[in-house]
Amino acid sequence: MDDLKTQSYLSVKAFFISSAAWFVLGTSAGFIDATHLMAPELIDNIPGLFFGRLRPMHTNMVIFGFVGTGLLGTTHYILPTLVRVPLFSERLGLFNIFLWNTSIAAGTILLGYGYNQSREYAEWPWIVDIGILLSLALMFINLLLTAIRRKEKTLYVSNWYFFASLVFLFFIYFFGNAVWNPSTGSITGIPDANLAWFYGHGLVGLFLTPLAVGAAYYVIPLVSRSPLYSHTASLVGFWTILVIYNHIGTHHILQAPVPTWLKVLSITGSIGMIIPVATVLINLWLTMRGRLAYLHADIGGKFVFSGLVWYLIVCIQGPLQSIPTIQRVTHFNNWTVAHSHIGVLGFSGFIALGTMYFILPRITGRPIFNSRLADVQYWLVLFGITAFFVVLTPAGLLQGNSWYNGEPVYRVLPELHVYMVIRAATGLLIVAGSYIGFYLVLRSIFSPKRKR
Repeated sequence: MDDLKTQSYLSVKAFFISSAAWFVLGTSAGFIDATHLMAPELIDNIPGLFFGRLRPMHTNMVIFGFVGTGLLGTTHYILPTLVRVPLFSERLGLFNIFLWNTSIAAGTILLGYGYNQSREYAEWPWIVDIGILLSLALMFINLLLTAIRRKEKTLYVSNWYFFASLVFLFFIYFFGNAVWNPSTGSITGIPDANLAWFYGHGLVGLFLTPLAVGAAYYVIPLVSRSPLYSHTASLVGFWTILVIYNHIGTHHILQAPVPTWLKVLSITGSIGMIIPVATVLINLWLTMRGRLAYLHADIGGKFVFSGLVWYLIVCIQGPLQSIPTIQRVTHFNNWTVAHSHIGVLGFSGFIALGTMYFILPRITGRPIFNSRLADVQYWLVLFGITAFFVVLTPAGLLQGNSWYNGEPVYRVLPELHVYMVIRAATGLLIVAGSYIGFYLVLRSIFSPKRKR
């Protein structure tokens, strides 16, 4: 434990600063995207700001840059803390965050210049894929060597989730981006569609979700001052998500000529996801039952708790919209956009922010620079995400029912305009929250003052 007290946590701090910066850049790009949908002619003739280029820039910056980087930073703190030894190599940790950030920045710039592999969430060119894969491999090695040197014999469930996330992301990224085919980053025909959604869905479910759940399993018992209700149940949730989740991405393309057996497998798997989700949420609820006051008194705990609420909502929607009769109305429209936002920003994004605010005082030796300002950020982002969900869900139902009844697109678009205006306006709240978060992270790390 003395070794832990003397380590610098430089790589963790670098991850957190990077995550906060990507939060600003990613949400700012998303807001510009929202203005395109509200007023397409507002920003015209600027190639790097075309919707078709900006949209993948936004999604990748948020998924990999903001949420992924923040949760990977928490992993570099939680795992050594749980095994009671310092990170194997801070230098390697710093190199990893440099390589990770360089890869994301290169991918973003190349997308702005029109270099796009035209596959959702796998748009980055081949050279960027190599950088991401190398970074993931080195992170795994650094954390594995840390765990091998552990003083704590029992591997707490958070560490199981962290290692699984890195292993699964490496392989689904490799296959999902068809790295063996650098010219296109794809294969051909329906197999490519299956491969793309094996990756696209796995990116959330086997990368962000295990990291977020692992972080929640660490933060919730500590903030609520109560031991985890059941370690056995946590392992049931771990193994069931790994077994069930990897094959359900096909529910995104049920309308395509995919083999029927694969459609059935994806639908039943989607509904079966109730098992790991319920296991996680019930286990954590029983851990914090009667202790919610502790959670809401801690800004980190409050963010994580809200993220778990969003996890419940996301995982109610997911199985429902995998059912073909429901998907005929909900798919390919703003319902799906609402669902993806609460999955990435609501569930895993809130947990990423919460764990950063929980960990920062422990690696700096002083409180968050301004807890009241952090609370302002919490309410801005919470209201913004909630408004997105409330606005885009009915917009999607309007679109889906109109198309299902044979209405042409040009008659539906004017009806959607008011929804797009509200979407852009509430998006400003999320952007404002990102700037506050960046300021707080920087001041919490670099300010010597003990100010609340």
